[in-house]
Amino acid sequence: MRSKIFRSFVINLISFSLLSLGLAQTASAGMIGTQQVIQSEARGVLVTRVEATLARADVASQLVLFGVDPQAVQTRISNMTDAELIALDGRLDQQTAGGSVVAIVGAVFIVLIILELVGITDIFKSA
Repeated sequence: MRSKIFRSFVINLISFSLLSLGLAQTASAGMIGTQQVIQSEARGVLVTRVEATLARADVASQLVLFGVDPQAVQTRISNMTDAELIALDGRLDQQTAGGSVVAIVGAVFIVLIILELVGITDIFKSA
């Protein structure tokens, strides 16, 4: 009786071993080049800079105003390629803080005209 159980165990063990031979995976290792390390660090710096810009209170409030979820922004940034990150960072750097200078001057001019028409100021005096 004992030998039948032992024999059955050995047969099952051998069968399982033969079946699992096809499931073996190989691992490959290689050297990491200096260029890859530099690119990885540069990407990390770029991602941090873009995330910091988009995490500012004024930018985050505008994104929420446009209906963008802040968590979705983080996910999309992490999924961007290096070229996309560089393009986004370039566009963020080109944006002016107060908008267009012409728009600001135009808004000031309109306010001055309204104040003149209401009679609060006398900027445009007729001598």
